[in-house]
Amino acid sequence: MAQNKNALIRYKTIDKCLQNPYRKWTLEDLIDACSEALYEYEGRDVNVSKRTVQLDIQLMRSDKLGYNAPIEVYDRKFYRYEDPDYSITDIPLNESDMHVLSETVEMLKQFKDFSLFSELGGIIQRLEDKVYAEKTHRPAIIHLDKNDRLKGLEHLDTLYQAILKKVVLKITYQSFKSRAASTFTYHPFILKEYNNRWFLIGKKSKQKSILTLALDRIQHIDYDSKTTYLNESFDGDEYYKNTIGVTVMDAKHVERVVMKVEPRHAPYILTKPMHHSQQVLKELDNGGVIIELLVHPNYELERMILGFGDYVQVLRPTRMRRQIQQRLENGLEQYKSNLSKNDAIATSKLLKKNGYSVLENLYTKNEVREIGRLLHHYFQHSTENSYGKRTLLKDIPQLKSLLFSENLKNLVKAIDEDAFLTKAIYFDKPHELNWYVTWHQDVPINVLEKVDEPGYSAWTNKNGVVSVCPPEDVLHNIFTVRIHLDATTSKNGALKVIPRSHHKRFTDGELREITQKSNATLIELNEGGVQLMKPLLLHASAKSSNQKRRRVIHLEFASKELPGKLEWLEKELLN
Repeated sequence: MAQNKNALIRYKTIDKCLQNPYRKWTLEDLIDACSEALYEYEGRDVNVSKRTVQLDIQLMRSDKLGYNAPIEVYDRKFYRYEDPDYSITDIPLNESDMHVLSETVEMLKQFKDFSLFSELGGIIQRLEDKVYAEKTHRPAIIHLDKNDRLKGLEHLDTLYQAILKKVVLKITYQSFKSRAASTFTYHPFILKEYNNRWFLIGKKSKQKSILTLALDRIQHIDYDSKTTYLNESFDGDEYYKNTIGVTVMDAKHVERVVMKVEPRHAPYILTKPMHHSQQVLKELDNGGVIIELLVHPNYELERMILGFGDYVQVLRPTRMRRQIQQRLENGLEQYKSNLSKNDAIATSKLLKKNGYSVLENLYTKNEVREIGRLLHHYFQHSTENSYGKRTLLKDIPQLKSLLFSENLKNLVKAIDEDAFLTKAIYFDKPHELNWYVTWHQDVPINVLEKVDEPGYSAWTNKNGVVSVCPPEDVLHNIFTVRIHLDATTSKNGALKVIPRSHHKRFTDGELREITQKSNATLIELNEGGVQLMKPLLLHASAKSSNQKRRRVIHLEFASKELPGKLEWLEKELLN
């Protein structure tokens, strides 16, 4: 038996070598590979002779084992497969094999109605299908859902044997939430497959609760022969009776989930129930149904309901109904906020033509909430006034990844490929200030320090920020993005602009004349929307009649460096 096993190891080793076309294999190379493989499997040195490997190659070439391996010698020295896709593991069944399998299938089919063999029904049918496919050389009739790239499948046999023989394990495991892997003693009870993923159910030593492990997160498995196995009577059917998926809760958390199913999808849910507890409460006149489940309200149930989209509506419990509704709204926002290349280019053209443009839904509500949370946390632990904040990203660097989303990056690059950030300011004026600004152009820019430079008048404001007034050609290379964290309306200080007024800097007299004679455009935006502006665009804010909160983040971009020793206050490359 040992000799037969060694021969099989040599055949597989030679086969593996010859499947590698990127190396030239001499007879000596194959001898060395076989010796190493036998040492790895047997744990001892095995003398593999030249004659032994030559006979192995001759046997593999023959029909004696059914291999008929197309092994050829080239350059009078090297071995390879004539067919680079050949492998002895992929050989078809021969006629004798087919005859035996056919008889076996027919024999097993005789017992399929006995309760003892009830679970064999699917196996028999798959085996029969395999035999048919081999006989006719046609694709299999039955196609099973599988994922060959799924991680952790290599542990299946080890875990199965450990459960069967009641062996305690030492498992190295890292969940998606853990920063590092940990090793612990584990008593495996059953293996469970759900949604094409495999899970191990059992207990840690000295813990009463069941712990579920995903096989794709297991890094290493060792046997623990010193620890006594917890010989518990674990019933998987009982454990999962109120559960869809693998997330099991206490019995007290079982809820009555009532759902309305639309007519088009009702037949699918009726013929394939979502859970064994599914009951039809009412059949609707339009062909739809109202069903009820008694289940744990876990992640898997939520994902299943979301998978049905608008065909299924949760009626009760109210908490789950609100949660599913929020999930669907968030999903819809993801589609609305996905800025296409064409939209970015169109927005850029409008900015160049009119001096301003707007985009709704550039940020989702979740993104706006997270930005607001970071701002609230900062001002909660700061002595600064929350209604104004300069050098925003220097003081709250966590905001950068949220503000510089893919949407914003694509938008800025569509406007100017060379653009970089020069200013980041946050505004949150309280309603008692009734804050608004009169008609003006945004002329000043912020710099690092006060430097005398011809053509640039400089001053330092009360906050210690150095500002300069640059020439017009510098201002033409600047644009701003105003991110609205709250809805902005005419009652809420929304900006009024005069389109196409961004080409030159006006005197005070020209500014008064233009604003008196021109019709202004009011810019109203929902939360998550942005307004783009050129600095010389004439604009003012509407006087608020019913001031509500209006938080705005003002990002300023430029594409040219300043002359001399002048430097932008807050230069930040998009990349």
